[in-house]
Amino acid sequence: MPSAPIETMYNTLPQTGKIEWIGLRPARRNDLQVVDEAEISLEDGLVGDHYNGESRKRQVTLIQAEHLRGVAGILGLPEVDPGLIRRNIVVSGINLQAFDERRFAIGEVILEMTGQCHPCSRMEENLGPGGFNAMRGHGGITARVIKGGRIRVGDPVMLAETVPALTGS
Repeated sequence: MPSAPIETMYNTLPQTGKIEWIGLRPARRNDLQVVDEAEISLEDGLVGDHYNGESRKRQVTLIQAEHLRGVAGILGLPEVDPGLIRRNIVVSGINLQAFDERRFAIGEVILEMTGQCHPCSRMEENLGPGGFNAMRGHGGITARVIKGGRIRVGDPVMLAETVPALTGS
């Protein structure tokens, strides 16, 4: 049986993930506030987060729950508190890297991946010795807002082309 062309595979993502956790950074170097829902706007990105996305390339940051478990394993920890990683949204069940150069939906919100969210020196401070290197390749992604709205823990996360309201189906 012949395999699908690579372009078809890039544009087909049958998995649907979900939001596991949402955190807002009210001020630089402050602890994240864990919330069950949040507003995302075109102008401000994640409303209530100190990083208001002036460049629009980093309005929202996301990381996979599966990667947090991997980082915990590398560091020999039972788990990693998502607040220590300083990302806004933790998702599970979908590969965020598959959104490269694509738009994706979280509930009613549409985001577009703008790049990798590389670890900073705070990871060594927050996770202990080796935290920076444990996070390399597992830091998640950055995104810009295409369509704002509310997001909630439990909302689905999927490739935007598979959202019926966007495709007309």
